[in-house]
Amino acid sequence: MRTTATVAALLACAASAPLAAKEGMFTPQQLPEIADDLRDTGLELDPEVLTDLTGFPMGAVVQLPGCTGSFLSEQGLVVTNHHCARGSVQYNSTAENNYLENGFLAKSLGDELPAAPGTRVYVTTALTDVTARMREGVEAMSPTERYETVDQRSKDITAECEQKAGYRCLVASFYGGAQYTLIERLEVRDVRLVYAPADAIGKYGGDIDNWMWPRHTGDFAFYRAYVAPDGSAADYAEENVPYRPDHHLKVSASGLKEGDFVMAAGYPGSTSRYATLAEVENTFSWTYPTYVKLVNDWVDTIEEAAPAGSDARVKYESLLASLNNFEKNTRGQLEGARRVGLVERRAEREEALAAWIGADPSRAAYGEAISGLTALSEESAEAARQAFWYNFATRPSLLSAAQRLYRLSHERQKPDAQRERGYQDRDLSFFRQGLQALDRRYDAGVDKAQWLLFLGTYLKEPAGNRVAVFDEALGLTEDLDNAALSAKLDAYYAGTTLGDAETRLALMDASTAELEAIDDPFMQLAVALYEYERGLEAQAEERSGRSLALRPAYMEAITQWQASQGVLTYPDANSTLRVTYGTVLGGSPKDGMAYMPFTTLEGITEKDTGEDPFNAPERQLKKIRERDYGQYYSAEVGSVPVNFLSDLDSTGGNSGSATLNARGELVGLLFDGTFESVNSDWDFDPRTTRTIHVDTRYMLWVMDKVDGAEGLIEEMEVVE
Repeated sequence: MRTTATVAALLACAASAPLAAKEGMFTPQQLPEIADDLRDTGLELDPEVLTDLTGFPMGAVVQLPGCTGSFLSEQGLVVTNHHCARGSVQYNSTAENNYLENGFLAKSLGDELPAAPGTRVYVTTALTDVTARMREGVEAMSPTERYETVDQRSKDITAECEQKAGYRCLVASFYGGAQYTLIERLEVRDVRLVYAPADAIGKYGGDIDNWMWPRHTGDFAFYRAYVAPDGSAADYAEENVPYRPDHHLKVSASGLKEGDFVMAAGYPGSTSRYATLAEVENTFSWTYPTYVKLVNDWVDTIEEAAPAGSDARVKYESLLASLNNFEKNTRGQLEGARRVGLVERRAEREEALAAWIGADPSRAAYGEAISGLTALSEESAEAARQAFWYNFATRPSLLSAAQRLYRLSHERQKPDAQRERGYQDRDLSFFRQGLQALDRRYDAGVDKAQWLLFLGTYLKEPAGNRVAVFDEALGLTEDLDNAALSAKLDAYYAGTTLGDAETRLALMDASTAELEAIDDPFMQLAVALYEYERGLEAQAEERSGRSLALRPAYMEAITQWQASQGVLTYPDANSTLRVTYGTVLGGSPKDGMAYMPFTTLEGITEKDTGEDPFNAPERQLKKIRERDYGQYYSAEVGSVPVNFLSDLDSTGGNSGSATLNARGELVGLLFDGTFESVNSDWDFDPRTTRTIHVDTRYMLWVMDKVDGAEGLIEEMEVVE
């Protein structure tokens, strides 16, 4: 088996290999290796400057929870997607004062609203390779010891980094655990909502248009980052001042035309392009089809329990949007897999890799590692299938809160460095904010309806997938009918005090014994399930420990094999900063279907019905009918461009990514992909992969002509 040093050398070799296509979510450090192709595609900046995450333009790109943002002014103004900020809009909304419906614009700094609890802006300040420290000696350890050692080293390195006040550090794994990088980030904790168009603009087309082309969605919104008067990171306080970033992006009002160079810098969540055949087969034959059925039933349940216009519906709007997005994405994954023959393609890849390994006896260890990884993948899939419905049957909001509180009481008995992730001192502000935010996203009636749905499916599971301790604690017997089950759950909601935020927060300081003595049905259920769930956790950790030995070897084989063919091996997405590049480009995803690269204002009026989700505000429709384009007119499309397509490589987490032109100016925000391209998470198809962006010209037009956000336009550096 090759050493870590050999792995690093191989990765460096692969990075210098010629690139055959625009596929790839590149780490910034890889870009000089593909400098010629970047220049040939149209980049005017020196590719070397893109490796400096603290310089321009990369230093202006920031991470948000699950999304990406960018600084657009010296006053800490951050732009991101509307759907990324929508949780904060929902958090500040009520049925009587519904910012989702009406939009929100702060006319002054003092009018800006606190974002939803847990909202952060992470500013990267340094990267350090910590591979040697993370991997030293782990090959010789048992699986559980290996997992625990790697996990503890990661926590130790993180703790050392976070001795600098106000920083939130991260040890990121690449190539299946072959490489590790420490990412140092300033954590801006005071984030405020500045501006979000109404859903009728920011979510125009809703779930019908989601993942579809043509699109006409104003998917943009603004936050502002605040710090203490001395410039240090601080929690929300009236005396805090806007953060002054070292760099911010200029906003282009001249925009793009078809064929122009574009690149996106952002934080894609995860891809599975190096997943094994066993993992692909389980995902597409069982996991995804199961989720599609579940999520459709789940959405129906929420909508029935929370009628449109009710306060309960407002509380669940963000969840509904997420579920609908996930369901459509998953259907796209399934259709895409069938279209490209994903399982067959993955089988062919593994056969070709096996042939390459077999051609040289010195590669035999790779074959052994891949066989072990295949067996582990099948074992993990079986465990996931067995636990699937139990996991949903135990997800009521107050039970989840009780389980976390009870787990915290156990973890607090350990030294902080040895606690599980999520329960260390560094995590307690998130913990507290999560307990607080529950009030804005919880309704007992809706929660019970969801629990009944999940329990109904769990009760149909084979005996081997049922959990005896759960059945006994909840009193789930074979003769239990729906009425009796409903009455049983009523007793839980009537008998709990965890629906009160102050009660939940006070219990953060309770001891294990004190929580065990509480006469609360959700807490009693959490106590009953504790040991069983720790057993599941231990089994998962043992499997992770085996993976830490096998997957780096698998990725080393992939890397060497692809390098022998002149193919660059970039790491799967893992929520770290990546750059993808290409051109503004339409497409033809199937016979007889053509995608034009731009949509225009007139497409909004053509779609508009006056009913959600095609219910643009009348003031917007009036401006379009009057052809009041202002300075945002594009001669190429004969109107104001709304959205555009590119051939960029993207996935979830890229939402809000800065779309930059050849000079590094902001020309759009990445917000979606086409339905035909979502399967690129697993298998990149250059013919069908297209990414959707909102054009900065449309953003500026809405701000100027529709919502009266001239003050923000003046604050930004807008260039022609």
